[in-house]
Amino acid sequence: MTSSEQHIKVAVDAVVFGYSKHEGVSVLLIQRKYPPFQNSWAIPGGFVLEGESLEAAVRRELQEETGIEVNYLEQLYTFGDPGRDPRQRIISIAYFALVQSAQFQQLKASTDAEHAQWFGIKQLPELAFDHLDILKVAIERIRAKIRYQPIGFELLDKVFPFADLEHLYMTLLDRDIDRRNFSRKMLALGILDETNEYAKPEGKGRPSKMYRFNEQRYQQLEKEGMNFEV
Repeated sequence: MTSSEQHIKVAVDAVVFGYSKHEGVSVLLIQRKYPPFQNSWAIPGGFVLEGESLEAAVRRELQEETGIEVNYLEQLYTFGDPGRDPRQRIISIAYFALVQSAQFQQLKASTDAEHAQWFGIKQLPELAFDHLDILKVAIERIRAKIRYQPIGFELLDKVFPFADLEHLYMTLLDRDIDRRNFSRKMLALGILDETNEYAKPEGKGRPSKMYRFNEQRYQQLEKEGMNFEV
């Protein structure tokens, strides 16, 4: 074989994280129908077709293997270790997304997926290929990103108490945060609009102010550069 000859295939994988205030963070997995790793759990994904863009491929695979469509997918990393797939040399471009898991409960597996299911991020089954490594990189990316850029508002209700935003951050970071400092920094950005609504108190607590995400202000800050760190 000369240096110009290659027998490499290109694949895509979709790491979809789901969030629920009560259940925490989960990840969407499929059970493989065929070898290799038959019956093992894996991240949804597959080969890129001729004439197909990478994003079109990952959206197609996600639809075929789980039955869902997500609004936004962000490219994560390229995984190309020569031994990552026992069949042949396969390079995979991984993407990730954050969604409200409650909105994606009607899963429908087809093609080479036997089942599709949400798994708690701390109750994962053994994963096929190098998918645990892919998942770890995705988790690290999200935790790094939310430390300097407010994200995840699509995981909250349109109107929400500030405590829900705090809980979201603590769940994604998997640690406590300085709540007073977090509140001061987040409100100073001007990306939260106070509403006239109040959340019903739990137990004997006082009603909490409700907020709405100001997407226009957020997009403006993205262009100008944000100064935010948890």
